[in-house]
This record gives sequence, C-alpha cells and structure tokens, in this order.
Amino acid sequence: MSRKVRIAFARIAQESNALSPVVSTLADFRRTHFLTGTELLDAVMPDGEEVKGFLKNAEISGFVKAALAHELDVEFVPLFSAWAVPGGPLAAEDHDWFRAELRKGLADAGPLDGVYLSVHGSMNVVGNPEPEADYFADVRSVIGDETPFAVTMDLHANLSSAKVDPLTILCAYQTNPHRDHAGTGARAGKLLLDTLAQLATPVHAWRSLPMVIGGGMTMDFLPPMLGIFRAMKRWERHPKVLSCSMFMSHLWLDQREIGWATYVITDDDPALAAEVAEDLADRCWDVRHSQPPTFPNAAEAIEKVRKMRLRRKLGTITMCDASDVVGAGAPGDSTHLLRAILADGQDMTWFFPMRDPEALAQLATQAVGSAVTLEIGGKLDPARSTPVPVSGTLVGFEETESFGQVATLDLGHVKMVVTEGANIAMKPEFYRDRGLRIWDADVCVVKSFFPFHLYFLPYARSSVYVTTTGTTDFDMWRDHEYARPTWPKDNPSSWRPADRDRRGVAG
Repeated sequence: MSRKVRIAFARIAQESNALSPVVSTLADFRRTHFLTGTELLDAVMPDGEEVKGFLKNAEISGFVKAALAHELDVEFVPLFSAWAVPGGPLAAEDHDWFRAELRKGLADAGPLDGVYLSVHGSMNVVGNPEPEADYFADVRSVIGDETPFAVTMDLHANLSSAKVDPLTILCAYQTNPHRDHAGTGARAGKLLLDTLAQLATPVHAWRSLPMVIGGGMTMDFLPPMLGIFRAMKRWERHPKVLSCSMFMSHLWLDQREIGWATYVITDDDPALAAEVAEDLADRCWDVRHSQPPTFPNAAEAIEKVRKMRLRRKLGTITMCDASDVVGAGAPGDSTHLLRAILADGQDMTWFFPMRDPEALAQLATQAVGSAVTLEIGGKLDPARSTPVPVSGTLVGFEETESFGQVATLDLGHVKMVVTEGANIAMKPEFYRDRGLRIWDADVCVVKSFFPFHLYFLPYARSSVYVTTTGTTDFDMWRDHEYARPTWPKDNPSSWRPADRDRRGVAG
C-alpha cells in the first residue's frame, strides 16, 4: 500500500507593468479567475476546466495529473487560485490580503507533506518590487524549512535570491509563445512527489545575467533562442539533471535588479547543477546582440497592410500595437494607432480594441442602434496619449464576466470594441462574441505580443507589429536605472562579475 501524502496548492499570478498608472486590485483577479476550495479542486481534475474561457489545463491541473499518476497516494488540499490579466502594480492592501489568505490557508490545512504554488515571477506591488518573495517567505513561515516547496513560473520571471532561496523546486515554461502551462505544472508535480518518495534529492544552481533584452523575437522555435531551448532538452536527458529553466526577464519592472537567468535542478549533484547553469548562461549571453526587430510606425504599418491585397482577401491581417500590449501590462487605451487609422485607413475595415470605463458610463445611457459622439481612449494613461473624438453607431452593449461592461461601436471603417476591464484582445472570440465576423476584417488589432499567433492561426494571413508610444516600448531600458552595468544600456565584457555580486558569491 502506497504512503499517503498531503499537498496544499495555490496560485497568485499576475505579470505587472510598473510603468502603467492603472493600479491592479483584487477585483481584477476576481474578474479574470478566482477559485477556492472544492470548486478549485473540481476545476483542476482531469474532467475539469482550470481557467474557464482561457485554458482547460494550466499549471495546477498539470500538477494534479502528475500527482495522480505517481506511486504515492496524494491527498490534495486546495487553497485558492487567483490569476489576473497583466496590468499595473497591485495595490498594497490587496497584496496584504493575499499574504494573509495564504498563511491562513496553510495554517488551517494542518500537517502538510508538501506545498505547490503557481506564480508569474514578475509581479509588482505598489512600493514593493518583490511581492512573490513575500509569498514564498510566508509559506516557509508556516511549513518550516524541511517541507518540500515547489513553484512554477513564467519564463519572463525575474529571479532573485529572495525568490530562489526558499524553494525546493522551481520549474518555468519552456515555450514562447507559452504552450506548456500544464506541462510545467506536471514537471514540478513529478519532482515534488519524487522528492517525497525519496526517489530524488533535488539541489539547484542559478545564474543571473546583466542583460535585459536580446534573443531576437525570443520564440522557442526560431533562432537564436531555438538553440538554447534545444540545449536545455539535451541536458535534461542527462540521468542526473532533473529540470532546466531559463528566464528572459520582463522589461517593465520597478526594480533595479533585473536580468536574464538560468536555473537548474539535479539529483544530489550541486557541481553538475552549477555546470549546466553556467553553460546555459553562456548561451544566453551569446545571443544578447540579437535584438528585437525594428517595427514600423503607424503610417508605415498602414501602408504595409494596404499592399497585402491578396492576403486580406483570403483572410485577415493581425496588427499588434507593440507599444500598448495589454498582455504585458499596458493600460490598453492608447490612441496613437487609432488616430492614424481614422485618418488614413478608410479603404480598409479595421477591428479595434479600446479600454475606456468613462466612455462606457456615457454609452450605458444610450439605446443600442443610436448615433453616438464621444471622446474615446487616452484617459487611463493621459501622459502618453490623449482622447480621440469619434462619431458612429452603438451596435451593442453588454455585461460580461471577463471584461465588465462592453460596447461595440460602428465608426464606419473602424469597428471598435470598448471594454471596462483589461482589453486583452488576443483571441478571435474577443471580436466574434460581439457579432463581428473575422472574415469581414482587413485588419484585426490585437493587444498581445505572441499568443495571438496561435489563436488567429485559422484566419490570419500575415501579422504586422507597429510601434507608437506606450508602456510596452522595447526601448524603455534606456531610461531605467540598473543596480550595475547592464546590457544593452551598458556593455559589460562578461556576465560573471555581476552574477557573483547579485547572488552574493565571493571571488
């Protein structure tokens, strides 16, 4: 008869953009995904749906699947799962609420053999650049130093000693765009259960690079990152290497300690863990000169899609406003691209997302089908763009779980979806659920860097990135203050001195 073990699990996940003036709150988590107790356990079981409307299987269901397949008899202790669309830093009082709920849930759970926590790894709180380190310290304060503690993170997490030191196991996504949420949870689950069954003795090593951008488009299936992801897989075939993770830091954080990192777990072989972490760090350092491509401005991007006549006839073109990517925490109310489309895109049909709670309050008083004139956008982040006057027809108004109030406007050649909450337009459903046929659009504007490629695959015949001005501009590093010389703002000759300094290693 297999030994019974009790494992508690929870999630507190949001990617933060410290440049956004829109503070995130607990309400943003409740709007997106918030489950507790039995409801959470049901959602992550094999026949459940972990994140309704987004992912059937994500990290926790992957973790549960691996645990169910293990030789140990697992009793699951579900605490809560809170996941919000990327946004501005979380309000301090809501961070305190999460901390209290996590400590209380663990204390009320009784004796535990292990804990699993899913986080993003690049979360900010107002006045606190390392909130996830607080959560990890809270877990340890309840379960003690000896109980195994596993965590999964996005590969855009920002590592630090405060995050790494409390953990027994850390696993990150190994795909970009991310397609292995469940697989990452499964890797962490197997390692945690193997640890409890004394089948493995995990030890880790990590390395930090003074580098915030590189690797080209950073996709796992394209050079130059393809070689690094393949190297990770080769190392994981070594009988003593349990897991390899690589982190391409989130650019838009409110902290001086930012950089790429590597993290390796071996089976009771610290020297091998260090060797592999160093090898992967060298490979990452070698791709620092491969910068993201230069994107066209709004006028150039419009002209580019205008020339794609055949592709527009056969489907649609997706256009990412790379300066206002809600999927990376931008407010989603930039008007720079909209102004250009209104002025110079009349010969094409555009689907356009806009976040504007103030405009929705005005539209809520209007009858569907009525003519409307209002100023749209540029209100959440007025320092970076200003409202645009528009006139058209209100063709739809609804209350939704995911976006709050939603209005659909027909502005002639622009069909606009206005949301109260974060307008993370990365799936065709964002438009299709409003009665807008994707096939009717010459261009669908999206607010996502990468995932939209997967979701729009049946419709998109090409994709265009455009740069305007906003909180997700790639060159924000120029104005950031770093703790030490950091690429590409500076040109360090090696990553090793900064790594030793950051990890507190002598010599």
